[in-house]
Amino acid sequence: MNTNLNSLSGKPVVRLEHVGLRFGDFEALQDINIEIFQGQTLALLGHNGAGKSSLIKLILGLLKPTTGKLVVNNKPNQSSVNLGYLPEDVSFYDKLTGLEVLRYFAALKGINSTRVKLLIEEFELGYAQHKPLKTYSKGMKQRLGVAQAILSQPDILLLDEPTVGLDPQASQFLYQKIDSLKQQGCAVIVCTHELSMVEKHLDSALLLAQGRRVGSGTLDELRQVSGLKSQIKLADFTSIVQRDSFLASFSQGQKLLVDSDERSAVVEYLVQQKQCSDFSVIEPSLESIYHHCMLQQPDRTESNAVATTQKSWRQSLQQLLRPTVSQSPL
Repeated sequence: MNTNLNSLSGKPVVRLEHVGLRFGDFEALQDINIEIFQGQTLALLGHNGAGKSSLIKLILGLLKPTTGKLVVNNKPNQSSVNLGYLPEDVSFYDKLTGLEVLRYFAALKGINSTRVKLLIEEFELGYAQHKPLKTYSKGMKQRLGVAQAILSQPDILLLDEPTVGLDPQASQFLYQKIDSLKQQGCAVIVCTHELSMVEKHLDSALLLAQGRRVGSGTLDELRQVSGLKSQIKLADFTSIVQRDSFLASFSQGQKLLVDSDERSAVVEYLVQQKQCSDFSVIEPSLESIYHHCMLQQPDRTESNAVATTQKSWRQSLQQLLRPTVSQSPL
């Protein structure tokens, strides 16, 4: 399969060519080849210790590849790229108000107060802008975190588990904002374990296991490569399938299971030959594709990988807390 994650509209803003990352004897990433496109959302998926955080740190410029080539927005280094970043655990100064937090980061980035006021309203934080952050809920802090990440109207936005611990309404709100940013040309990279939620919003996905790419592409491409079957559910299954040898060949339980290249023929047969219109076609979900890909991988021990990546995060934390005008510090 083509290693380009997307061939849709937009130019590539992140390109990794044969990128590897090593910490001592541990390989965090191995031979990663991907392109991430302007105005597209990439879902970054994998088990704990798969290399997702390491990949994010490479794009942020907190780490350098051990091997291969990384190009971000055709710039010589990430410090000259307009990046936005929301970490998994949003941590601000609890005694500051929401407005003070945004003003602080705006000052670091050289952004005027008008932009701060617009984001306060856009993220529906006006009623709490003068309250200290220690009074904020998890959802309010996440909204504030996304607001600070997009203060500079970044070309590339990286979100690490942006909806963990949020209720469905808050999660939907954040993904609506992600979709809006994408429409404005921002490339969005979302690292998440909530597959059913991100499935509705992604343009492409990268699946990692033990630092290796085990799947990539659009959802349709992943479905085709996985070989998982689509389900066709009929309202009157027994009477339609009974004594029909063609349909019976696809029957399993109370549904039909068909390959992607068989689906059109079976649907056409149901409509034209059986005069049936009361049925539904269910494509393999992102979650089922993910589990299928992971089951193909050899057994892994996550503890060493997690410990190594956590250590590397601690080592680069000082860099992360030293903000620049063009790169979000959190």
